[in-house]
Amino acid sequence: MNKRFLAVVAFALVVALAASYGVYLQLMKGVRSAASEKAAKVLVAARDLPIGTLLRSEDLTVVDWPGNPPSYAVVKPQDAIGRGVIENIYSGEPLHSMRLAATGAGGGLAATIPMGKRAVAVRVNDIVGVAGFVGPGMRVDLLASGTPPNANANLGTQTRTVLQNVEVLSAGQNIQKDAEGKPVTVQVVNLLVTPEDAEKLSLAGSDTKIQLVLRNPLDTETTKPPGTALAYLLQGGAPTVPEPKPLAHKILPRPPAPRNVEIIFGSRKGSARSGLSSTRELSK
Repeated sequence: MNKRFLAVVAFALVVALAASYGVYLQLMKGVRSAASEKAAKVLVAARDLPIGTLLRSEDLTVVDWPGNPPSYAVVKPQDAIGRGVIENIYSGEPLHSMRLAATGAGGGLAATIPMGKRAVAVRVNDIVGVAGFVGPGMRVDLLASGTPPNANANLGTQTRTVLQNVEVLSAGQNIQKDAEGKPVTVQVVNLLVTPEDAEKLSLAGSDTKIQLVLRNPLDTETTKPPGTALAYLLQGGAPTVPEPKPLAHKILPRPPAPRNVEIIFGSRKGSARSGLSSTRELSK
């Protein structure tokens, strides 16, 4: 075999071994650096923490976290104790600051209400509550049935959809979502609405009959159902109820401007707006 070729091969092997050894030294240096780095301390759940739980010291435990802790993690016990859980936290999971209510908000149902929203209680039965299938986290529409003021008496009871895609915050005292969707009979459900919709619910609950309509939570489209009336339902005819006309204030015509009238009776002369109110003798 050519000695020159053997020398080239040998030189290449030496260079490859030297490069491999250099890479190995760098890798080992990085491993030793990571191993020598002090682990951070983070808070994790000592048990499953359901929604509404008010955190106590026994609910938490401190563990070592390699490297930097997650940006959302709560690392100090004093920053977590006394705050309410607004989304389920599972055992061994780091405490997520966005899953806890603000400091001082407490626990229970109130802590789960987002800023700018309101929880409105609606009394239900097996019919209104869709046979017990309305549970926390589900979405419903609200129908209101009644007789509007100044409505056509021949139409009878009218029904309209007043709210759509409303989240159910709790069913009775249960604020936990049921993964199996089992029916639960309750007397009251709490709905999560805006302050404006809360006013509508207050009126609907006092002056009309409310019906909840269960919808698919993935169906978020807002429709515009026209409503219907008892006359159309039983007798046929127009399938929809016309929109109620706003009350118009009748504008009265402006009275004519007053006029001065001059009246002359022989040698007497006077003036008045609606007759002879003053007289004086005519100059001769």
